[in-house]
Amino acid sequence: MVRMAGDDDIDLRTLVGSAEVRARGKALRDLTPPAVHDHEPAGPDRPGAAEFVRRSHEDRLPELLGLRVARMADSPFAFFRGAAGLMAADLAGTPASGPAAQLCGDAHAANFGLYGTPEGEIVMDINDFDETVPGPWEWDLKRLAASLVLAGREGGLAEDNCREAAEDVVKSYRRTVRELAELPFLRSWNALPDASVLSKVKADELIDDFEKAAKKARKNTSAKIVAKRTQEYEDDETGLRRLHFIEDPPVRTHVDDATEQRVIDGLEAYVDTLRESRRNLIGRYAVSDVAFRVVGTGSVGRRCYIALLHGNEDEALVLQLKEAAPSALQPFLGAAPHEHEGRRVVHGTRLVQAETDILLGWTTVDGRPYVVRQFRNMKGDIDPTGLDGDHLDDYGRLAGALLARAHTRSVDPRLLAGYFAEDTEMDEAVGRWAVRYADLTEADHADLVAAVRTGRLPADS
Repeated sequence: MVRMAGDDDIDLRTLVGSAEVRARGKALRDLTPPAVHDHEPAGPDRPGAAEFVRRSHEDRLPELLGLRVARMADSPFAFFRGAAGLMAADLAGTPASGPAAQLCGDAHAANFGLYGTPEGEIVMDINDFDETVPGPWEWDLKRLAASLVLAGREGGLAEDNCREAAEDVVKSYRRTVRELAELPFLRSWNALPDASVLSKVKADELIDDFEKAAKKARKNTSAKIVAKRTQEYEDDETGLRRLHFIEDPPVRTHVDDATEQRVIDGLEAYVDTLRESRRNLIGRYAVSDVAFRVVGTGSVGRRCYIALLHGNEDEALVLQLKEAAPSALQPFLGAAPHEHEGRRVVHGTRLVQAETDILLGWTTVDGRPYVVRQFRNMKGDIDPTGLDGDHLDDYGRLAGALLARAHTRSVDPRLLAGYFAEDTEMDEAVGRWAVRYADLTEADHADLVAAVRTGRLPADS
């Protein structure tokens, strides 16, 4: 049976042959030819950039809005990173082939990163799912392609390099889909997560970048945070030596005792959302301190806490509780509101990532939904804005392959393989569209900068 994202019923009685599934994909291609993806970049009902940012400030902490504006005004690529909802407004109603994938929802080039598995291996995958929701697979692919153009321009690359990187995203996506369609289902499910993907997608120029980022990632742990961001003190009640976070306003600040207790209540409730084998694990720790922390570009103004937990002897664990707002894509996909936005994010992450954080779960604090995860899980990245032309091409091929693998968790790769066939028409169509969308984003960024300069949108200096 061919399954789509969001299907609830499973049919284990009906066998559908690969040829038939591919034929269905080809029929979708006939209805929505790849050339139609070279469409107008701007949607008819999109707001202006400054108005979009103003609307997106709803329900965020007002004291952090100036910081969010300042971060988005830093560059066109920075603006793009905080504007997933604006792009969704532009893509609403544009051609789509039909199959719904579990989207990342914000699949720009900087949202692919390295992190550690429970076995200590370093893998690379999509690493941000705040906007995850079922939707047209084309939306993620186009967002990724446009982001490569913007990243290349920020890095000072020639326009041909930027366009080629966008085309390589689509080319690698297509080729990876075709390869996954030939594999046994169990093999394709977890394909491509480790460093071997670089050779498989002909991204050998990135080997040094990957190894350098992986070396840093292995050191990026809770122990490192404890060494650099905490101080030891003696607990007056128990006489034990404990730790607390060092303040670094506005990024990291202490919370009052009442807030700390509510966060701990949320963590105790979160344990029930973990997979069974991990509940006993987290129950062996005890919370030592809680702090508020500012994160991200698009997420600035959302509530976020970090909790420091004591483990065995000198062991420490840092968990992050990040507020989960409704997906910015939801209004443009006609999706029903979710009962718990944290659960939505966790469900999407578990479905899409090849390896997920073993402590990933969700909770509620002060009536607001949160995602809980390890704050540092050997995380690292390769900055796409710092790559030269050959390396940006390789990064595009790497990210395109990882996105394809992610989508085929929820869409049968044989169906997509039938849609793509063998030609390069879609590479070129999306590449041209990505260049025009990057132009539109640069105009949006200029609009935001003008709003800051004239005082219509305050920004922190």
